[in-house]
Amino acid sequence: MTASAKPTIITFGCRLNAYEAQVISNQAAVDAIIVNTCAVTAEAERQARQAVRRARRMQQDARIIVTGCSAQIDPASWSAMPEVDQVIGNAEKLKAQTFLPTNDEPVQVNDIMTLRETASHLVGGFDGRARAYVQVQNGCDHRCTFCVIPYGRGNSRSVALGSIVRQVRALVENGYREIVLTGVDITSYGSDLPGKPALGQMVKRLLNAVPDLERLRLTSLDSCEVDNTLFRLIAEEPRLMPHFHLSLQAGDDMILKRMKRRHDRQQAVDYCQRIRDVRPDVAFGADLIAGFPTETEEMFQRSLALVDDCGLQFLHVFPYSERPGTPAAKMPAVPKSVRKERAAQLRAKGRVALTTWLDGQIGKCLSVLVEDNGRGRSEHYAKVRFEGEYPIGSVAPMRVIGTERQILIAVPGAEQMKKPVAPAQPATEKTGTLGQTNDPHCPSSHR
Repeated sequence: MTASAKPTIITFGCRLNAYEAQVISNQAAVDAIIVNTCAVTAEAERQARQAVRRARRMQQDARIIVTGCSAQIDPASWSAMPEVDQVIGNAEKLKAQTFLPTNDEPVQVNDIMTLRETASHLVGGFDGRARAYVQVQNGCDHRCTFCVIPYGRGNSRSVALGSIVRQVRALVENGYREIVLTGVDITSYGSDLPGKPALGQMVKRLLNAVPDLERLRLTSLDSCEVDNTLFRLIAEEPRLMPHFHLSLQAGDDMILKRMKRRHDRQQAVDYCQRIRDVRPDVAFGADLIAGFPTETEEMFQRSLALVDDCGLQFLHVFPYSERPGTPAAKMPAVPKSVRKERAAQLRAKGRVALTTWLDGQIGKCLSVLVEDNGRGRSEHYAKVRFEGEYPIGSVAPMRVIGTERQILIAVPGAEQMKKPVAPAQPATEKTGTLGQTNDPHCPSSHR
């Protein structure tokens, strides 16, 4: 092991885990394979265990470290695996000293519920990624009956605005055109900070403090916590991307109550309509659970109808997965075959909704963040395929000419813009800024 050693990191789960993987990569001088686990579903844990066993088969002499939410919640089961050399908790994985050669305790997992703040880490870039993630919050104060994540992440803790601004400014100076604010429950942002600034206040101040930031995204939102300032930003701020992923989980009021969610069905529908009223071009994603305990066919049909009633396009569908120790695990279970079938119906409904929405994008002009050769994402986070080679991380105006397998097919939207501004270059009058193609035949959807 040398000071220049770098770990191989295998990450499962959410964008917060992706952010933390980069923090680990930046500061862990260790020659090891680090598996950064997720605990949202039993399937996520199964895949992580497979990855550990595969890593041992392929590299017999490798040092294998397991961390992440599953390791935090159940360190004993991971340390019992013969392939695993060390188990590290969610707080410990973000500390450089954890990976020192002298720090070889097989299990390093402390009580995450004792944490009262979220450490700020200055990350200058993300390996192989066109966009950058910035952690603004961690943990969760809510106790949904199906969820173990609070026990893997602790209680809600917010990052101070000054640290967020410094991080975003550094990333923008390093050429990133799009930043994603991430956390476990970002709509609870600020409740633990002096003055209790809400998420909308933080986003407004961030955008004012970093005027060169072109595209800002928010991760999963809880509709019952969105504040009025954030609604005004959605309506008025073109740099805030018109794609919002919602933590809905179900469309039946009794199931929502048994999940211990804090919204009902009508509130979810009204919330989506309120956003659509002020931002007509908006697209919605949502998390939905199929086959929650006690869910009848009639209850499921209300969840199925929620796709249309809320106008959802991008669905993340999960068959209900028992989490030991949660209240839901003790409720009367829906047969697994029924859960699987209902999840398939939800996904099919989602595919139809997305296909219809994508067809409606034909002829429109989009600003596409280039992720790879010929591939990128629109403002709405839709996949886009195009011809031509552009720098990864650049933003190019594109005109949609068709769809294929739920991917938008696009061509350059303006002749003079075929060479978009490279990521590290500031926008100029000639090239314009986000949503300004200077082509009267291809105006941005935000103008």
